[in-house]
Amino acid sequence: MSLLFTVAPAAALQPLSVDGDDEAIDLLGAVERPVGQADRLQVATFPGPDGIVRRIEVRAQREGGDGRQWLVFALRNDGDEQIDRLLVSPHFRLVGSGAVWPDLGEERLANVTASQGLRPERQASDDADVFQLTIDPGATVTYVVELASPKLLQLTLWDTDAYKDKINSFTLYRGIMLGVGGLLALILTILFVVKGSVMFPAAAALAWGVMFYLGVDFGFWRKIFDLQPDVDRILRAASEASLAATLLVFLFAYLNLNRWHVRYSHIMGVWLAFLVGLVWLAAYQAPIAAGIARLSLIGVAVIGLGIVVWFAAKGYDRAVMLAPTWILLVAWVGAAAITVAGGLASDLAAAALVGGLVLIVLLIGFTVMQHAFSGGSVATGPASDVERRALAITGSGDVVWDWDVEGDRVHAGHELEHALGLKRGALDAPAARWLDVVHPSDRDRFRAALDALVEERRGRLAETFRLRGADGHFLWYTLRARPVVGADGEVVRCVGTLLDVTDAKTTEERLLQNAVHDNLTGLPNRELFVDRLDAALAYAQTDTGLRPTVMVLDIDRYKKVNESVGVTTGDTILITVVRRLSRLLKPQDTLARLGGDQFGVLLLSERDGENITGFADTLKRTLRAPITFGGREIFLTASIGLALADGRSGGTGDEMVKNAEVAMYHAKRFGGDHIEVFKPTMRAATTDRLLIAGELNRALERNEIKVHYQPIVRLEDRTIAGFEALLRWEHPRYGRRSTAEFISIAEESGLIVDLGLFALDEAARQLAQWQARVPGEPPLFMSVNVSSRQFLRQDLVQDIKNVLARALLPPGSLKIELTESLVMENPEHAAQMLLRLRELGAGLSLDDFGTGHSSLAYLQRFPFDVLKIDKSFVRPTGRGERPVILGSIVRLAHDLGMEVVAEGVETDSDAVELYHLGATFAQGYAFGEAMSADDCDRMLGLAPQGVARRVMQGALGRR
Repeated sequence: MSLLFTVAPAAALQPLSVDGDDEAIDLLGAVERPVGQADRLQVATFPGPDGIVRRIEVRAQREGGDGRQWLVFALRNDGDEQIDRLLVSPHFRLVGSGAVWPDLGEERLANVTASQGLRPERQASDDADVFQLTIDPGATVTYVVELASPKLLQLTLWDTDAYKDKINSFTLYRGIMLGVGGLLALILTILFVVKGSVMFPAAAALAWGVMFYLGVDFGFWRKIFDLQPDVDRILRAASEASLAATLLVFLFAYLNLNRWHVRYSHIMGVWLAFLVGLVWLAAYQAPIAAGIARLSLIGVAVIGLGIVVWFAAKGYDRAVMLAPTWILLVAWVGAAAITVAGGLASDLAAAALVGGLVLIVLLIGFTVMQHAFSGGSVATGPASDVERRALAITGSGDVVWDWDVEGDRVHAGHELEHALGLKRGALDAPAARWLDVVHPSDRDRFRAALDALVEERRGRLAETFRLRGADGHFLWYTLRARPVVGADGEVVRCVGTLLDVTDAKTTEERLLQNAVHDNLTGLPNRELFVDRLDAALAYAQTDTGLRPTVMVLDIDRYKKVNESVGVTTGDTILITVVRRLSRLLKPQDTLARLGGDQFGVLLLSERDGENITGFADTLKRTLRAPITFGGREIFLTASIGLALADGRSGGTGDEMVKNAEVAMYHAKRFGGDHIEVFKPTMRAATTDRLLIAGELNRALERNEIKVHYQPIVRLEDRTIAGFEALLRWEHPRYGRRSTAEFISIAEESGLIVDLGLFALDEAARQLAQWQARVPGEPPLFMSVNVSSRQFLRQDLVQDIKNVLARALLPPGSLKIELTESLVMENPEHAAQMLLRLRELGAGLSLDDFGTGHSSLAYLQRFPFDVLKIDKSFVRPTGRGERPVILGSIVRLAHDLGMEVVAEGVETDSDAVELYHLGATFAQGYAFGEAMSADDCDRMLGLAPQGVARRVMQGALGRR
C-alpha cells in the first residue's frame, strides 16, 4: 500500500517572478523539499489570476525513492508574452563535490511536472539534466520535480540563448586547453625519444596524465569512444589517481631521489603502487578512489614542496629550477581544495583551475627542457684518440690486461685483485704465476691461447676462463687481447681487457639446466627422459638381454590434495615422493618428472618380466605409506602404466612414453592405486578428455548415469537418518568410470549443470518414496552435492523450487550440500543464495569443514543446519589419537545450532568415540558404501508388503 502526502506551499516559499531579460536564475534557494516516503505526491498550487487554489497529484516514475526525492517551486510570468526557459542541473560540478567521498556526477532530475501549461520536455544533453519550461503570460505555474539523486549541486533557470552561448564559450575554452595539453605531451614524448633521459618520460607521463584528466573533465573521451554516461565516474576517479601518480613519478625522476638514499626509492615505490591500485579501485568504488587520490595529490604537493625546498637549500640545481613551479602547484592545490569544499561557488572557478593546471604542466615542461639543453660536455676542447680510448675503457668497466712478453710480466688492473679478494700486486707477476689462479680445467687452454698469439704475431685473442678468488670460489672472465709487434717483427707485448662474465655464465648454465631438468625436483624433464630412452633402445639392439621398461606414475587425486594443503605444501609433498622413489632405483635407472604430478621411470636394472611387475608393485606400496605433515597424515596412491620394449609397444622412446601414459590412464579408470601393462587394444579405450566429454554428453540420454546412496546413521541409536546422493557412471563398454574423472570434465564443459539437476530430481523422487514407506519423526533426509557452476547460476533457486514442488517433501529434508571452499569464494553471494534456498524449504549442509580457510564471522551468518566434518579430522593419527581440534569443531557446531555429521567412519570404535564427542550423525564404510536404491531398500528392511524397519542390522560389520 503506497503512502500519500499532501504538501501545501510554505509561507516562506513564494512564486519567483521571471523577467524576460533574466539570463540565469539560481533556484536552489527558492525550492521546497517535501519530507517523507512517497510514490506519489499531492501539491496545492499557488493561486493564479483567478485566485483559485488547485491541487495536483504527481506519481513517481521511478521506484525506491525516499522522502527527499521531490522538489517544489513556483514561477510567475508578470509580462504579456510567453517565456521559455531551460531548467538545468549538471551531473558533475567540481564546486562543492567534496574531497573525502566526492560526488563524481550522476543523473539529478528524473522528471518535471507543471501544474498548467505545456509539459516540460527533457532536452538532449550528456553532462546535465535539461528541461524546457514554458510560462504563459500572467500565469503562475507550480513545478514538481522528481529527483533521481538526493544530492543536488546546482539548479539554474537559464535563458535559452544565454545557455547556448555559455556552452559554446566553454567548448572553445576547453578545445584550446586540450590542444595546448596535447601538444605539450607530444613534445615531451618526442624529447624523450631524442634525449633518452629519465626525466623526459616522467614529464611526458605527467603531461599525458593531465591530458587524460582534461579529456574526462570535458567529456571528450565519452564523445570520441561513445561511452555511457555512467563510465564518466570511473574515468574521473581514474584520471585523478593517474594525475597524482604521474606527479609523484615526475618528482622522483626529476630530483633523482634514488641517488640520495635508497629509503626514498622504497617510500616512493610503495606510494606509487598504492596510487596505481587506486586506478584499479576506481572501476569498483569510484568515490573512494577519487577521494583517496585527491588526498594523495595534496600529500604529493605538500611533501614534494618540503623536499624541493630542502634540496634547493643544499644547492641542488634541479631543485632550484623546480622550486617556483612547485610553489605555484601548491597554490593551485590549495585553490582546488577550497573549490571542492564549496568555498568558491562560481562556475568560472573550475575553468580557472583547468587553465592553471595546464600552465603548471607547461612550466614543468619548460623547466625540463631548460635543464636538458643547458648541460656542457665533458671537456672544453676536442679529445685525442688516446684520451677517447682511455675514457671508453674507464666507462666500460673492463679491467686492463697487459703482458710484457720480453720481460715476462703480466699487469692487471687493481680492480681484478679487489674482485678476487687478493692482495694488491698479487697478479703483477710472470705469466706462469697466473696459472696458479686459473682453474685447472682451463690452464692448458689459457697457455695454448697465449702461445698461439705470440707465434702467429697477429690476430685477436678472445678466451673465457675461470680465476680463483682468495676464498676459493671461481669467477668467469673473458680476455680480449691483441699482440703488439716490435721493430724486429717479434711480439713485444699483448694488451687487452678482462671482462667479468660470471653472471652471464651462471645464467647460461641455469638455462641449460632448466632446458633438460625440472626446476622443483631437479629431475630430468620429459625431453631428457625421452632422449635417454632413445639411447637405451639403440643400445638394446646390440644387447638382446637388455629390456628397457618405461613406467609412468600419476598421483591419484593430487589436485584435491594440493587445494586442501596449499601449493607450497603440495610442492613439499612432491619432493618427498621423489626422495622415496629415488631410493628404490639403481644407478642405471632414470627417474624423471614428466609434468605436474606425473613421473616417469626408465628401468634398466631389471630384465625379467616378473621382477619388473614386482618393482612396479614396490613403487605403488612405497607411495601408499602416509606422509606426516603439520600433525596430519596425508595418504597418496598412484596409477602406474608400464610399456615394455618387446616390439609391441613401438620403436621410439616417445612412442613408448605415450604407450605407458595410455596404460596409466587405463589404470585410473579402476579408481587409482592400480597397475596396468600396455596392450595395443588399450588405444581404443583412450581416456582423452574430449572423448569423455562427448560420451558424457550422451550418457544421460542413454540412462548410463545412476544415483547411488550412502547411508547416514544417527549415532545415538544406530538407525538410518538419511542418505547422501552420489553420481555413478556405468559405461556399457568401459565399466564404471572414475567419479573424480568425469565430474571434473563435467565441470569444465558445463555438463555439471544437467548432471546436478538430474541428481537433485532423482534424489528427491527417491526420498519421497522412502518417506512414504518409512514413516517416523524426524523423517528421512537426503543430502545432494551442488557444484560451483550450479551455485553461481541464478536459476538454481528456481530449479530447487521445481524439484521440491514435484516431490512434496517436508521442509528441511532435502539438504543442499556445499563445500566450505565454494561458500568462502564469494561470501556475500553465498549468504544471499543460502537465505533464498532456506526460504524455499531446503535444508543446508556445509561439507568438508576445516579443510579450507573459513572465517568464523561469516560462518555465523550462513543459515546452515548441518555441518559435515571432513574425514581428515575424523581419522586417528599414526599414534592412534584423533586431532585435538575435532572436539572444538563439534562444540562450535552445537553453539551455532547445527547438527554434526562425521565423514569417513570406518570402525565401530570410531562411531562410539564420535558419539561421546557429541557428533549427531556419521557416514562411512562402517555403515555401508554408496549403493543402489534397491540395496538401500533391503538395508531399510522394506518388505514386499511395504513394512519398513529402519534399525541397522549388522551394518557395522560392512566395509
